Amino acid sequence: MALFGLIKKKVIAADLSWLHTDIHSHFIPGLDDGAKSMEDSLEMIMAMESLGYKKLITTPHVISDSYKNTPETILGGLSKLKEAVTKAGIGMELEAAAEYYLDYDLKNKIEQRNILTFGADKKYLLWEISFVNPPENLNDTIFSMQTHGYTPVLAHVERYNFWHRDYQKYEQLASRGVLLQMNINSLTGHYSGETKKAAQWLIDNNLISLLGSDCHHIGHIRLLKQALKEKYLGRLLASGKLLNQTL
Repeated sequence: MALFGLIKKKVIAADLSWLHTDIHSHFIPGLDDGAKSMEDSLEMIMAMESLGYKKLITTPHVISDSYKNTPETILGGLSKLKEAVTKAGIGMELEAAAEYYLDYDLKNKIEQRNILTFGADKKYLLWEISFVNPPENLNDTIFSMQTHGYTPVLAHVERYNFWHRDYQKYEQLASRGVLLQMNINSLTGHYSGETKKAAQWLIDNNLISLLGSDCHHIGHIRLLKQALKEKYLGRLLASGKLLNQTL
């Protein structure tokens, strides 16, 4: 068993093939602050393939005041991207969902079921909140998602600075059935030292259910290669608790 563990950790350090699926990225060109062109998209997808990923669930921003994406615009963009990937001979499976911002219109989208999810019948709904202040309607939004049949997946949970002094909030979210998604690059200190500490604490306390690249540009993928050296990432990958490989 000990030998198997050593072998497993060695494989994990080499690539991200064990993870199989990335569930948070911005690869559809022109829809948000991610890929600017189809050439950007193909470069990033080829780089993700070289890291061992087999499937990408790309998630454009949906923000009512800026990125007014709909299921139709996202799936239309996905269709064009898949066509370009096939023509380029890239063997990557592609799907799309969205990253929904908790703004004044999200509840309406939920009630109208005008939502793109991933995970088939599990209906994982990726969403984010303000980095400035915790929203007053946080609990109401979670309740609305769940009563409409969605499983809330809170994006890059380690990046919300207002919880860095109150880690119990993470435990409270998980106890309410919210799945917590962490950005791999947070373990490099890319966002901040406090964000890295929060990510490590979340791993120590077995609270992370999903990993994401949150890739917007090729620089983020270069950082993923650096993150592979982080012991905490190896521990998380070896834990067997991540849902990525089931998607």
